[in-house]
Amino acid sequence: MKKILALVLVLALCLTAAVSLADPIAKENIKLGVITLHGENSTYDANFINAVKEACAELGLEEGTNYVIVSDIEEADICRETALDLVDEGCNIIFADSFGHEDFIIEAAKEHPEVEFCHATGTKAHTENLANFHNAFAAIYEGRYLAGVAAGMKLEEIKAAGGLKGEVPMIGYVGAFPYAEVKSGYTSFYLGARSVCPDVIMKVQFTGSWYDETGEKTAAEALIALGADLISQHADSMGAPKACEAAGIPDVSYNGSTVDLCPNTFIVASKINWVPYFKYIIEKRIAGEAIDTDWTGTIATGSVELTDVNEKAAAAGTVEKIAEVKAQFEAGTLHVYDTATWTKGGAVMESYLADVDTDAAFTPDTEAIVDGYFAESTLRSAPYFDIDIDGIEIVND
Repeated sequence: MKKILALVLVLALCLTAAVSLADPIAKENIKLGVITLHGENSTYDANFINAVKEACAELGLEEGTNYVIVSDIEEADICRETALDLVDEGCNIIFADSFGHEDFIIEAAKEHPEVEFCHATGTKAHTENLANFHNAFAAIYEGRYLAGVAAGMKLEEIKAAGGLKGEVPMIGYVGAFPYAEVKSGYTSFYLGARSVCPDVIMKVQFTGSWYDETGEKTAAEALIALGADLISQHADSMGAPKACEAAGIPDVSYNGSTVDLCPNTFIVASKINWVPYFKYIIEKRIAGEAIDTDWTGTIATGSVELTDVNEKAAAAGTVEKIAEVKAQFEAGTLHVYDTATWTKGGAVMESYLADVDTDAAFTPDTEAIVDGYFAESTLRSAPYFDIDIDGIEIVND
């Protein structure tokens, strides 16, 4: 009899949790808990922190009462523990910003089905099928392509002035890890550059860390020594931009402008504006409405942005060219990964199975090339373009 009563109690609690998840919440009772991998010294995490504050300010929500930010949380069980602590503090939405947080956030979501858990850059929401766990990202590959256009124009200017280090223009790229997110980013950047500088090549060096200022600076310096005429990055510190400023090498950053510290070399940066997403999940929770399992921000939603172009370092006409290409994205007439613009092993790819429904073996499972282009971030929000195309060399494989 006791076992039956216990089972009835568990079922009742589950039913209550399921109902409460869909119940509207008064705005004054909203409390958003945000977990970041690093603090404001990381350009990546600072982008999230600033977006939380801006979104909440626009909605009339106050820090401490309606939102709390916890930084320097490793991709380990401390993430789950932090999420549970935030629930205990009264948070009814939890957000984590790093890829490696995902499994720990999923565990917390299973323990608290009455709380919404949202995660940036993750891949598992569409296969976990938890009503209270959601992934989000943005079509940043379009922003990186636009930043690449700015880079290509600068390389053409250097070439016209006879200032190339080698026979052809070369981009050096500092990447964190050889993940699809990073490969998608540097490939789109390269294709943007090549759209205006057809003979450009790229060399990529990975650091093995999202945030390692010394390692990123060393990687940038090594690429400059190899003949890079311009540097870009998918890593989160000021290491690479500082190396560029010291060497007088043009730089395209990520997640925010570095013009204050690098006034002579910074050209532009692409970034995800997370303000629309934070407003979206808060407003959905207030209304008691379902949050998208996979949410992908776009240029149209204001989620993909470029910083102001530093015209001191950029080539003449860069602002106008970016506006021209951006208009093509907005009109739907330009696809970043149009298969007519790149090859692998000298051949055009007509078919490619991507790792979309990620399993432990990262098994390719879903056709990603449709209508003549690789359809990035349409089958899930997180990038899955992981093809090593011609023209890009990994120098520390």
